[in-house]
Amino acid sequence: MNSNYRIKKNSEFQNVFKNGNSTANRQFVVYVLKRNDQPQFRLGLSVSKRIGNAVTRNRVKRLVKESFHQLSDQIKFPYDFVVIARKPTSEMSFEEVKSSLIHVLNRARVLRGAKQVSKGRDSK
Repeated sequence: MNSNYRIKKNSEFQNVFKNGNSTANRQFVVYVLKRNDQPQFRLGLSVSKRIGNAVTRNRVKRLVKESFHQLSDQIKFPYDFVVIARKPTSEMSFEEVKSSLIHVLNRARVLRGAKQVSKGRDSK
């Protein structure tokens, strides 16, 4: 993922935390902040040491970045995203990570053309 698409500075992370909205499921917490002053979305990742060793954390980061790369044409521009991975992500496959991110991004209403369908207990 191009460095223009990344959130790197602590001040940028804090801005998204303070001014953005959060949405979560069991695997991820996603903070979303709308930004009209930039041409594309940006992504910041936070993977705690509780997830696993460095190899596991880096694998989770790669899976999340690749999922966002594949979903980039569906993401409404321009947003800043901060994704916080939770413990179950350490054992998930790429398809499971992507599916979980689609679910949480649908809940945050930031995907184009996505049907707002909820799964599980919420659907009646």
